[in-house]
Amino acid sequence: MTSYTISSLQNSRVKRVVKLNDRSQRDAAGLTVVEGVREAGRALAAGITPREAFVCPDLLDAEGRAVAAQLEALAGRRQTEVFTVTTAVFAKLAYRATTGGLLLVIPYLDRPLERLPLGRPPFLVVVDGAEKPGNLGAILRTADAAGVDGLIVTGEAHARTDLHNPNVVRASLGALFTVPVAAATVAETIAWLRAHQIAILATTPAAARVYTAVDLTGPIAVVMGSEAHGLPAAWLAVADVQARIPMRGAVDSLNLSAATALLLYEVVRQRAKIGSNAKD
Repeated sequence: MTSYTISSLQNSRVKRVVKLNDRSQRDAAGLTVVEGVREAGRALAAGITPREAFVCPDLLDAEGRAVAAQLEALAGRRQTEVFTVTTAVFAKLAYRATTGGLLLVIPYLDRPLERLPLGRPPFLVVVDGAEKPGNLGAILRTADAAGVDGLIVTGEAHARTDLHNPNVVRASLGALFTVPVAAATVAETIAWLRAHQIAILATTPAAARVYTAVDLTGPIAVVMGSEAHGLPAAWLAVADVQARIPMRGAVDSLNLSAATALLLYEVVRQRAKIGSNAKD
């Protein structure tokens, strides 16, 4: 299964993986890190072939050994390099202490807008400029649960949310590999949505209507802004409809992932109601 065992903390491969904690290093290499048995299993199930895999046998449980066997098969076909590491080396590689003894190095996900699958009717979520990778990971989990067709991260390259931050993978529990994702500029995304006749729902506290009063049963892209600044003017200018989440207390905003969950499940609720009425 393995090329060899790594026991030195100064090993060059170990140092390269540790460097991937820095975004500039990830972007330069086009590689990111997947930690955890569940996350690694979902990456493999999605057809992702890791460049490298690091396995600590002393930390593996039954589920981890099953995923390690899949990696062994890839190594046998010379598709992935798999290395056994000691617990000390794994502790240096892993961000979390409870990763379960598996860590993958995978290529960046490269899916253009044109390859996003669209349901009938389409159901998308767009996240513009989210500052916190953990929030994006949580949104991916909700998108997976709600049956969203895909998630688009927008913003200019220098300001765009770091889709491949290992914290996104961790917080999503591997949903990064189950929900189709794409990254594009705002202008590219608006043009693509218009070409596919997908309505744009912009969320803003200045909207006149609450989100439950908006028809979300047709082709829809739910667009959410950053935690600090909300949606940029470019989105508000082209929105087919604007909606707000009512805030009745002293706090004037919700966590981005919580707000997104409300909107996505309102789409689910309204569409389920339509389906129920159609059967009656």
